[in-house]
Amino acid sequence: MKATVTPGGGLFGPQSITWRIHTEPLGWPAVLRAFQLQALHPRTIRGIAQNCLLDDPEVARARLRRQLAFITVRTFGTREQAEQAAERVRRVHARLIGLDTDTGTLFRVNDEENLRWVHCVETSSHLEVALRAGVPLTGADADAYVAEQRRSASLVGLHDVPADVAELGDYLDGMRPYLSATDEARDALRRSVSPQVSWRLLRLWSRSHGAPLATQATALRPRLVAPLLTPPLALGSLPAAGALAFATLPAWAKEMYGCQTGKAAEYAAGTALRALRAAAGALPERLVAPEIRAARALMRAVTPAPGADVAA
Repeated sequence: MKATVTPGGGLFGPQSITWRIHTEPLGWPAVLRAFQLQALHPRTIRGIAQNCLLDDPEVARARLRRQLAFITVRTFGTREQAEQAAERVRRVHARLIGLDTDTGTLFRVNDEENLRWVHCVETSSHLEVALRAGVPLTGADADAYVAEQRRSASLVGLHDVPADVAELGDYLDGMRPYLSATDEARDALRRSVSPQVSWRLLRLWSRSHGAPLATQATALRPRLVAPLLTPPLALGSLPAAGALAFATLPAWAKEMYGCQTGKAAEYAAGTALRALRAAAGALPERLVAPEIRAARALMRAVTPAPGADVAA
């Protein structure tokens, strides 16, 4: 579904902080950061891993693309489009069941605790990546963004979610005793920062050409390596985006994963994100996604008013 961008009628609008953040070229690092945090909740990552073939990079990337597409529609589309997209997500999630391997019990992927965790780490990640990239946001702007995201939460039936940065921080701190770097979480992290070959692609190629997998892997190497050399905004650079995302995680999250990074690594990540933002800002308009072009045009057309369109 393509978002129909209008100055009114959607969940947000050209004077919202949400548009200011989501028109920036930071979607992939933010979504990957959210995924890396989501993975620390044992039931969340098991629900994902048991219902999605994360060991196939094509499938895993398709899942991330769908997540970004949903964010785009609910951010820039009409309210009707946002609700339709959310309804499709709710229908899919309602069918999914996970197994808690620690207790042997089954759970629903769409239970309220899981949905709240996913919402909060997604909100936190988009905000943190924007701040690290140098998007000019005041403390009031950051609070407004968190408040606005309650509208997104309501689409999946959530209403009791943080309303400002302080509440969001308290929630994340309160969840830490329930988090751990399970085997599934570590595997998810590894896959989010390491480029991998799709063995499904190799199998299909092999069946059609009648050659051993090893031979086909050698023949396909140029095609498989080429995407890793694409510009920073391209899908093929997801490993780099994943590494950037990891560098912006809270210290406690990195420690759970068994990794400690110093100030130098964090500074380097911030520098890279600012460079990414600057490079994207220099792109010709024709290379920018249509929804972003339309939203930016509407943002330029309005006169900013303090506090406008930021109430949840």
